[in-house]
Amino acid sequence: MTDILYRSLDVLPHLAVPALLERGRTLCTPRLREAIGRLATPMDTIAAYHFGWTDRDGQPAVGDGGKAVRPALAVLSAQAVGASLETGAIGGAAIELVHNFSLLHDDFMDGDETRRDRPTAWTVFGPAQAVLVGDALCALATEVLLEAPDHSAVRTVDTARAVRRITVATRRMIDGQAQDLSFEHHDRVTIEECLEMEGNKTGGLLACASSIGAVLAGADDAVVEALERFGHHLGLAFQAVDDLLGIWGDPQVTGKPHWGDLRQRKKSLPVSAALAEGGRASRRLTKLLADPEGRGYEDEQQLAERAALIEEAGGRAWTHEEACRQHKTALAALDEVPMPDMVREHFAALAAYIVRREK
Repeated sequence: MTDILYRSLDVLPHLAVPALLERGRTLCTPRLREAIGRLATPMDTIAAYHFGWTDRDGQPAVGDGGKAVRPALAVLSAQAVGASLETGAIGGAAIELVHNFSLLHDDFMDGDETRRDRPTAWTVFGPAQAVLVGDALCALATEVLLEAPDHSAVRTVDTARAVRRITVATRRMIDGQAQDLSFEHHDRVTIEECLEMEGNKTGGLLACASSIGAVLAGADDAVVEALERFGHHLGLAFQAVDDLLGIWGDPQVTGKPHWGDLRQRKKSLPVSAALAEGGRASRRLTKLLADPEGRGYEDEQQLAERAALIEEAGGRAWTHEEACRQHKTALAALDEVPMPDMVREHFAALAAYIVRREK
């Protein structure tokens, strides 16, 4: 079945996205399971639940652990420079551990009670346990990379390069989360501030995912930096779409609450763009967001009014256009990297998927 899946990527590039995502998941999951199996009880059980592999009692469950965009990009980045799928999978597993570390922490900090159509780990096992498991996943990411020379042709010097890049990406992601939390207490956040925050929070890790396979394969800095730029701008496009879904996404599709970002008073791109517009709807929105009364207690009607004001002030349209701009910039970065045409098409297919997704 796996061989058929991989061959389909060469024969049907226009239908490749599901196969690309499944390939990344299939290659990385054994490494993730092996790494998580090292954790002390109950952390191993909580991590398995978070990834969707088991239910809350530790019994096997049907779950895919998320979209697997980052593992897919990591594998492609190795292919781009002629390296093996396995080399990319090492980087993909490390990236996925860091990403899920951030999800465990973010769910608790944001008060999110559902993820992937199930209760979040902190609501099932408690905040303290969820935070500890997140910390453990972050540590495991470095372990996975440092073990690479023992299991592949990856050189020690390239492992060190990969560890440094994933560490910087993790620090940037944490910076972005801190900025995001602080913005909730600001009446206004500029578009530039929002883009900087999102570049840190989302762009940094996607940049690392899009290049880490090439780093482990020993690619030169020019190639790695071009792939990082692709991932950075793709991350901004990804986050712009996420911001749209955070306000107007269908809860039945996204698995997240209706008006979720508005409930949390997030200063996402649609909000920042609407506040910057300056017209009637923008001024009304500014007044509502500055009103300290009822913070965190808005009802459905009030949230619907805010969403309508954001749309009237152009925040929704501007954010959609920004996603398209960032998508175009990401694809331009790929032009600097010599790679097989099929790999380029697969990068482009994943990029298109990110800007068109509904969850």
